[in-house]
Amino acid sequence: MAVGSFADAGDGHVPDFGGKITASVVITCIVAATSGLIFGYDIGISGGVTTMVPFLQKFFPDVLTSFTSSLYIAGLAASFAASRLTAAIGRRNIMVLGGSTFLAGAAINGGAENIAMLILGRILLGFGVGFTNQAAPIYLSEVAPPKWRGAFNAGFQFFIGVGVVAANCINYGTAKHSWGWRLSLGLAAIPAVIMTLGALLISDTPSSLVRRGKLSQAKQALISVRGLDSDVEGELAELVRSSEAAKAASREPFVTIFERQYRPQLVMSIAIPFFQQVTGINIIAFYAPVLFQSVGFGSNSALLAAVILGLVNLGSILVSTFVVDRHGRRFLFMEGGVQMFLCQVGLAVVLAATAGVSGTEHISKGYAALVLTLMCAYAAGFGWSWGPLSWLIPSEIFPMKIRSAGQSITVAVGFAATFVLSQTFLTMLCHFKYGIFLFYAGWIGTMTIFVVLLLPETKGIPLDSMYAVWEQHWFWCRFVKG
Repeated sequence: MAVGSFADAGDGHVPDFGGKITASVVITCIVAATSGLIFGYDIGISGGVTTMVPFLQKFFPDVLTSFTSSLYIAGLAASFAASRLTAAIGRRNIMVLGGSTFLAGAAINGGAENIAMLILGRILLGFGVGFTNQAAPIYLSEVAPPKWRGAFNAGFQFFIGVGVVAANCINYGTAKHSWGWRLSLGLAAIPAVIMTLGALLISDTPSSLVRRGKLSQAKQALISVRGLDSDVEGELAELVRSSEAAKAASREPFVTIFERQYRPQLVMSIAIPFFQQVTGINIIAFYAPVLFQSVGFGSNSALLAAVILGLVNLGSILVSTFVVDRHGRRFLFMEGGVQMFLCQVGLAVVLAATAGVSGTEHISKGYAALVLTLMCAYAAGFGWSWGPLSWLIPSEIFPMKIRSAGQSITVAVGFAATFVLSQTFLTMLCHFKYGIFLFYAGWIGTMTIFVVLLLPETKGIPLDSMYAVWEQHWFWCRFVKG
């Protein structure tokens, strides 16, 4: 559907405020997107550190799975706390709080002398990631011009990718040293400092400022990101109208979101982060070195292969940035889904033909290279589809009154799914062998069908006019109009 077809939908009030790409909005969104650095760094660092012999000698077997999973339990709890804190102190300050908490966790992890210190550090990292993952995607969607919202929001996933690649490179460089694991964990302080200082230099989103009654600051923020010559009065008035409607709804947001009229958004806030995890991407990122070792790569070669995988994913995110606002979200979801499905099936076939994966069997270098190639193609498909879009869609579909609650559910479901998968992946790998890739392929097929049938196109629609896409959808219209 063309954007113009929504002009008279709903209550007939679907204004088009345009929105130019100004230097201010670019800088602001880049700074906000750096919040993804800390999440990406942690994803990349965890798998590599758990293959380092000095780390395993100090902590194995007590901490291997709890090392990765403790962060996600803490992140799940933090995502719900962040929803209420955002209403009180705003999205920017939540990012500052998240960066500061992550910084403390990095310091404790780098100096850990026992399991208690290690897990405490991981919990603090989890709170930091939970806060920033809740605030940053919404910040980007609220500040970016509607026409280019997809490209700007993709910046968050891009910096997640930067963090993953940086962590893999650091793991590769420190793996041979007895203190390498400490350096890898402690250097998480650097991305934390970068995003925290950056967040201190930007203003909060106009939506958040209006919601907290700071109208003069909201107007200045709008002028800053839209340009000095822009007429922001109409957009400001629309934000005030949405805020007043949100305040008039006296019910608790976490109760409101379960009302029938918000059923489409609730389903998406649960389904999209769940599906993102069952693509298998985070598990492959966590355990890429372990996985590559199991199919024939040596220890250092496995770490290098993980770096290559991260670089491919990073490049593919740039593809998404240039395509998402031209061809739409549904196109990328479907193309990426088909590509990932074929790669997972291909991996299963290759490994089945070479005795499977058990952690002890090795395959020839040629087949190992083929495995890496298929994983790179898979990572590329994820990087321009389910990677950035899983952050974008939930951040743009909720009305203001339930936006923070919806994002909290999205982040919490993602953490919960990651926790379960990280706890079970190694056991599944040992028992399923090559069948684990068929397991993920089945989920990828399911989620691609889900997108085809149930996800409407949202490109170019102003946030406060998003109700129109549900009203005109063949299935969801029965809920929002009922």
